[in-house]
Amino acid sequence: MADSLTPEARSRNMSRIRGKNTKPELLVRRLIHAAGYRYRLHDKKLPGRPDLVFAGRHKVIFVNGCFWHLHDCKAGQHHPQTNADFWLQKRERTAARDADQRRKLEDGGWSVLTLWECELRNEEALMAEVRTFLGDARAHSAADVVPPAPEQ
Repeated sequence: MADSLTPEARSRNMSRIRGKNTKPELLVRRLIHAAGYRYRLHDKKLPGRPDLVFAGRHKVIFVNGCFWHLHDCKAGQHHPQTNADFWLQKRERTAARDADQRRKLEDGGWSVLTLWECELRNEEALMAEVRTFLGDARAHSAADVVPPAPEQ
């Protein structure tokens, strides 16, 4: 099947695909915040700049697009017909980089959860998975608790 767009139009479309603040990521952030969890975004000090960082819990969440990160669902297994070798190599490099970053985070004592774009359709199941991973939203670690002010 031939590409219905010109190479210039395809290039323009592909250049507009974001790496941060994507619709799936914004959906996950909204749900997690509404459930009472607090997090930092895209910590540059951590391998892979995780989408959500729960520093006090030493946990991170990545929100991955199925196509770009080679998920085993239908969208992740789609193979572009145009420039197929280029796209396969690019997606394989992304998956290899993901695995390397995950290993580095886990070696550093971080727990990692990857949420896939295809999983976001069922918000109830998604939040059950997040709650299992993060634990109680009200539970704070020592790093999250502010010590009381000294009495005068």
